[in-house]
Amino acid sequence: MARVYFLYRSQKDKAALKVRIQLENNKQQFEANTQIHTTKIFWNDTRKKQRGLSGVEKNEIAAINKKLDPLENYILEKFEIDNPKPEQKEWLKLTLIDYYNPTDETDIKRSDLLTDNIQHIIDTANIRKNAQNNLGLSKSRINSYKNLLKIIERYQEKKQSLRIKDFNQTFANNFLKWLIDDNGYADSYALKKIDDLKAVCRDAEIDNIEVNKQLSKIKGGKISNENIIYLNESELEKIENLTLESDKLENARKWLLLGCNLGQRGSDLLSLSASNIKTRNGLHVIELEQQKTKAKISIPILDKTAEIIKNGLPKKISIQNFNFYIKELCKIAELNEPTKGRKAAVRKEVKRVKGEKKQGHIRRKLGTYPKHELTSSHICRRSFASNLYGKMPTSLIMRITGHKTEKMLLQYIGKSDLDYAQQIADFYELQKLKAKRETTLKVVNQ
Repeated sequence: MARVYFLYRSQKDKAALKVRIQLENNKQQFEANTQIHTTKIFWNDTRKKQRGLSGVEKNEIAAINKKLDPLENYILEKFEIDNPKPEQKEWLKLTLIDYYNPTDETDIKRSDLLTDNIQHIIDTANIRKNAQNNLGLSKSRINSYKNLLKIIERYQEKKQSLRIKDFNQTFANNFLKWLIDDNGYADSYALKKIDDLKAVCRDAEIDNIEVNKQLSKIKGGKISNENIIYLNESELEKIENLTLESDKLENARKWLLLGCNLGQRGSDLLSLSASNIKTRNGLHVIELEQQKTKAKISIPILDKTAEIIKNGLPKKISIQNFNFYIKELCKIAELNEPTKGRKAAVRKEVKRVKGEKKQGHIRRKLGTYPKHELTSSHICRRSFASNLYGKMPTSLIMRITGHKTEKMLLQYIGKSDLDYAQQIADFYELQKLKAKRETTLKVVNQ
């Protein structure tokens, strides 16, 4: 059975009470802030008195209990219905949000304009559940919706304001064509915007806004990544053996080599500091929380990593400068192999609503270029995964890179089911060779 406790945990003279729900076995509990404010003296002293209370004190106790009792009943009822798991740390916080913000059918109905509904998601991002089942959309997810809003505003410049119910298969096809053919967006990015629009419509549907009957038929999704660009071991060795005269390039090389040994995104890599280096049970590790997924990662410091950071981590550098120096390093290392991929093209000009011109976003143009022109910070994580695939257990690679499924990892490094089958065949062939070798061994008498 669950029990509810109200606690005064602040050092201030007046503050909001905390509420805790706890099971009798004490193995599961949730805690969150209420909107019930009181004073430390009242909570710690007055409420404990049994006799001799003044009329004012009695009235104050009655007023507080009038707020506590319905809240306690609501929490217990929700607990019985939801039966939250221990890992659902935000459950009680979400429950209180529902309690203090009840759905009221008399509320003004949400606008059905597409742009208004995208903005609504942005405005309420802090109270939305994320992929980790916690509160708050990630910064990258919010930026994705902000970019969608700008794109839709441009798309509908010469049209009437688009509504949620307008998003049908014809809309999706025309929008996709406009993104790819007229604006030069990558196929994968364009499909992602279709997925984002579907998410906006589904969110509007929850508030009884009419959606198009074709919504479920519209396809977004991902396409296979055919342009996998990474640095193989011989290319990394070339970079490692370069003679550099620039301190900035030397510093960038350390970050690049470190990144290819740690397998993290550029933003996580360049955020590392001495505080991320720990010793656990005699093992030296780098611990971090990935900014995108909030996953906590622990990476052992092996010989190559130890050699790079023996004098401390490289000096801090911006992601923009890091991207520039990676290209310079790869150019000096003569990584000129013609490679298919996307690189930044000339900025496109777009018109403001009032007719003024401004610079648009940089578009990446698909083509064949010298390999060094296609390198950037993301090559670190991809090089790590690609070079270790088949050598390190896939589950361990995933644990470090943060991929949730093996399928996601294989897509990321451009491996097909055939590659996977070949890896299994190689494993069994190795086992046969080991077995054959063992049968040919002879026991030598001493």
